Amino acid sequence: MRKSIVYTLIACLLVSSLPFSVTADATDDIPTNAAATGVHDSLVAALTQADLVTTLQGTGPFTVFAPTDQAFIDAGIDLTTFDTDEENATLVDILTYHVVSGKVMSTDLTDGMEATALNQDTLTFSVSAAEVKVNDAVVTTADVESSNGVIHVIDKVLMPPADLADIPATAQSTGVHTALVAALSQANLVTTLQGEG
Repeated sequence: MRKSIVYTLIACLLVSSLPFSVTADATDDIPTNAAATGVHDSLVAALTQADLVTTLQGTGPFTVFAPTDQAFIDAGIDLTTFDTDEENATLVDILTYHVVSGKVMSTDLTDGMEATALNQDTLTFSVSAAEVKVNDAVVTTADVESSNGVIHVIDKVLMPPADLADIPATAQSTGVHTALVAALSQANLVTTLQGEG
């Protein structure tokens, strides 16, 4: 009895670790195909909340790196908390970081390649014999063709890099570093410290 339970558990673990397949109708658009997978409900809900469905139903072509529902859970993203204009702008920024203009198939990707996402931030690709990654997310299913582009399923939500203020702006915004800001200005260092470093 105990052996059969162990074998059943091992079988379940092996099956659950297999990559799932995503079927799509190449005549349907990206949001329609994402909705049909059964593992992108969170993505479709987020696209709806951010008012991006119509955009991704457009002619494109688009390449979408589509995080699964589990990826949204792992990232701690709860769409009910995005209720202000600022929070919804953050959601739009996150979602458009998953979209590249043009149709990029997995065979087009090379190791170290970079692409500009719709939010204007850079995505970096790692390609090896074992896997393809976009930033730190693994592509679990590649080349799901749609009428207006392609979907690559990924195991993580991609978070755009934070837009950081420069040092003088940060120092001035605290209200307690007025002497520092004055000294930087006196020494003509403000422009230098506003640079990329």
